[in-house]
Amino acid sequence: MNTPATHAFRLKKQAALDKIAATGASTRSVKLQLKELSGVADGVLRDLWDAADFPPNTALLAVGGYGRGELFPHSDIDVLILLGDSAQDDEHFKTSASSFITACWDAGLEIGSSVRSISECMEEAAKDVTVQTSLLESRLITGAPALHKTFAKAYRAALDPQAFFTAKTLELRQRHTKYEDTPYALEPNCKESPGGLRDLQLVLWLSKAAGYGKTWEELCRKGLATVREVRELKRNEALLSLIRARLHIAAKRREDRLVFDLQNQVAESFGYMASGEHQSQRKASEQLMKRYYWAAKAVTQLTQILLLNIEEKLFEQTQALHWINERFADKAGMIEVTSDELYTKNPHAILETFYIYQTTVGVKGLSVRTLRALYNARGIMNAGFRNDPANREMFKKILQSPQGITHAMRLMNQTSVLGRYLWVFRKIVGQMQHDLFHVYTVDQHILMVLRNMRRFFMAEHAHEYPFCSQLAAGWDKPWILYTAALFHDIAKGRGGDHSDLGADEVKIFCRYHNIAKEDMQLIAFLVQNHLVMSSVAQKQDLSDADVINAFAKRVGNERYLTAMYLLTVADIRGTSPKVWNAWKGKLLEDLYKLTLRSLGGRAPDAGAQVQERKTEALQKLALYAMPHEAEKALWSTLDVSYFMRHDASDIAWHARQLNRHVAQPNTIKSVAPHADSTPATTPNDLKNHSIVRSRLSPVGEGIQVLVYTPDQSDLFARICGFFDSHGFSILDARVHTANNGYALDTFQVVSNALEEHHRELMQMIEAELPRTLALQAELPPPTKTRVSRRVKSFPIAPRVSLAPDDKAQRWLLTVSCLLYSIARILAKHRINLQLAKVMTLGERVEDNFLIDGAELQHNKKQIEIETELLEALSS
Repeated sequence: MNTPATHAFRLKKQAALDKIAATGASTRSVKLQLKELSGVADGVLRDLWDAADFPPNTALLAVGGYGRGELFPHSDIDVLILLGDSAQDDEHFKTSASSFITACWDAGLEIGSSVRSISECMEEAAKDVTVQTSLLESRLITGAPALHKTFAKAYRAALDPQAFFTAKTLELRQRHTKYEDTPYALEPNCKESPGGLRDLQLVLWLSKAAGYGKTWEELCRKGLATVREVRELKRNEALLSLIRARLHIAAKRREDRLVFDLQNQVAESFGYMASGEHQSQRKASEQLMKRYYWAAKAVTQLTQILLLNIEEKLFEQTQALHWINERFADKAGMIEVTSDELYTKNPHAILETFYIYQTTVGVKGLSVRTLRALYNARGIMNAGFRNDPANREMFKKILQSPQGITHAMRLMNQTSVLGRYLWVFRKIVGQMQHDLFHVYTVDQHILMVLRNMRRFFMAEHAHEYPFCSQLAAGWDKPWILYTAALFHDIAKGRGGDHSDLGADEVKIFCRYHNIAKEDMQLIAFLVQNHLVMSSVAQKQDLSDADVINAFAKRVGNERYLTAMYLLTVADIRGTSPKVWNAWKGKLLEDLYKLTLRSLGGRAPDAGAQVQERKTEALQKLALYAMPHEAEKALWSTLDVSYFMRHDASDIAWHARQLNRHVAQPNTIKSVAPHADSTPATTPNDLKNHSIVRSRLSPVGEGIQVLVYTPDQSDLFARICGFFDSHGFSILDARVHTANNGYALDTFQVVSNALEEHHRELMQMIEAELPRTLALQAELPPPTKTRVSRRVKSFPIAPRVSLAPDDKAQRWLLTVSCLLYSIARILAKHRINLQLAKVMTLGERVEDNFLIDGAELQHNKKQIEIETELLEALSS
């Protein structure tokens, strides 16, 4: 509805938004601009209130964030229509309220309204702390002032500051847990995430409820905050407020998350420009996000100090001090400095704080006095502090302590001590990672890897990764692995190979901290090669003796191999909860065991390994009622590569499912699917059809699918097309052609619906896949799926690599693309697939294929194939 009120509001609001957008990087006036926007809304609401002709015993109150007199561009305008008890059943009031709310929406005000009497407000506040909080910030916009005073008096009388503090701090913990207790998410919520605006608002709510003041200046006058802290609080609050306001303007709606597709736009509104020599340094969004992370970190530190201060004052805590030494005491489980000037007079005590925290039983944190002293001592931690031999020795003691390393390093990072002592670490605090793997900033990823490594050495976590815990139990110097974890990604974002640069940095660190040469060499080796084991396991053929021998030569000995394995598992697990899976775990464990055998001096003997696996498979088959030597028909059709690429469990499963269906060419017929069973049919009755069997993957994740069917040039593409159309992702494919003309292919697949519907999905695969293969229809086009914001923001550069093996008989094809798109192109050129390995990268995958075919022997055809693959990648 285009009314004068509508037109006036929109003009005034746009003028206020233009001011917010025009300030560039300056945060000085953002508070005034948000108040101005709130004032615009106040004026329109007063006009509409007057037009609605409310009875005299009513009032309009602003509540929630709007009650603070600040309004973000697309935030809701929360109002309370307060009425006297006598007006509740007044028909005049009901008509006025309905008219007013309708007029607000017609005018373009996105209001959130409630209508309550004073007694109803008190009842709702008593039941819900969120309502209680909203009413805490109420202010009168228009209406009866006496009614508002009566309401304020009743609210104050009903408010219990101690109960309110307890409820809001519990709410704080729940909110922080929801956001993984870190301000460093790659898409943080600048309002709700730890270190966001809500943390600052919480401090002021608690202060106001307790009667300590409703502004930062009032907290300072009450002795709860220092002048310097108030200055820091206001500076960071202004930055977060401006970021949130710009987010709303960029999104043209209420959006409090710094999502990937808005980060660059918001960054440019601050005047950040793409710059620097390296790709990661050119992004304007990275400059903004680093500034955001530093602000959020400061907010986290300062709000923790103020919350502890308010708690002590509100609950009048006077716990006794238990002396730890002449510098520190235990105050109710918190480390308390004995003097506010301790760190300025004795800088060595800074790192000692964390060693005491790490090694003192019963200590759970730092007191407000200690936190404040550390915050004010940041300037002391300069080059001289870092080069002090006593400090270097203390840091080394922290690193080599048998317990508490994870907690100590996390607390050191939270208090900014870690980055100030370890200057190279400071460079990656808040450093974004522009890829589809990582969901944490570099510093948070490093601390997550350190945590994972520490867990391998803790008995209570042995059930998580038993093999890692078994290896860790025999490791003599855990601190070597902790140091490697701390430095493995420390050179990210500089350009060049971060593994090489990180190795140089850790060598310097080891020399400065008097770490023995042999330990330094191992740590540097791990940092320099921390990506190698994952690459070999996920991209190369582990059944190839040359691959294992080359990796064993690079590793050199069992100690280096074990360290590399533990670091690799910890690293992958610390990347993202979605990146690690059981199949990757099996590949890494297989590589470890194969390499260990090679390092032990046992030259790979394919014949002996095949016989060993056959023997183990026969032992498994003996548990089932199968005819004597029933497996021989199948095994006689398979070559050495089949037995080298499958473990005994898979070999036995295949034999159980196929022993009655193996025949000469063109003698297989469709068989009704029945999971994990052996249908009673004879080879002579079977012809030109497929057998498909499935089971829950023995590695603990996904479904394992067996396909046995007459071979054809586009078979792999048809199978991939089936999985693509039904929403499955392929983790691994092992393709074999038997000497009787049949293909025996095994797939590891996963689906989002697998956990709840695995039985139905397995039955569907066994019933539908044979029908799909029997149709021989034209290959369908790849399924079009919605591309996520993350993939749009961090696109994978098209990449195709086609290289011959050492004997030039087979070719290794590496591409980044949708798997089915690749399979269609390979089928078109009659390329035979022998092995496929898939490494998940968000919605796309990095695929590695071992292939052969006549067209690969001609350079012109190779170029044609690579060109078509690149076109598929770019589409």
